Amino acid sequence: MTEMEIVKFFAGLFILIGAFLSLVTAFGLIRLPDVYTRNHAASKSATMGVMLVLLGTFLYFWLIEHHFNSRLLLGVAFIFLTSPVAGHLIARAAYNSGVKLSDRTVQDDLAKARKKMKAEEKL
Repeated sequence: MTEMEIVKFFAGLFILIGAFLSLVTAFGLIRLPDVYTRNHAASKSATMGVMLVLLGTFLYFWLIEHHFNSRLLLGVAFIFLTSPVAGHLIARAAYNSGVKLSDRTVQDDLAKARKKMKAEEKL
């Protein structure tokens, strides 16, 4: 295999893995029972999926077409920084607004902290 074929292989592999992770995200949004698990699926696998697609595209254009596109790298950095924060804030807003957990939820870690916070507010 030549160097170009290896680069094309890895760029295509990154894009295919990213597309697969995006497909997993879609199934997670359809099949998971509540907003918290759906949010988890969307924020984790979609973040990695989009980042891999952008990275594979960047590698292809940089090493095959000899076109360095900094916007693709900025897109990767932007997704890497904002998507987990947005997922956390959406889950926190859902919890604070009283969205119920699934019946299959075993443990609610925030319930104790929320009770303690409410008790401190009454003092």
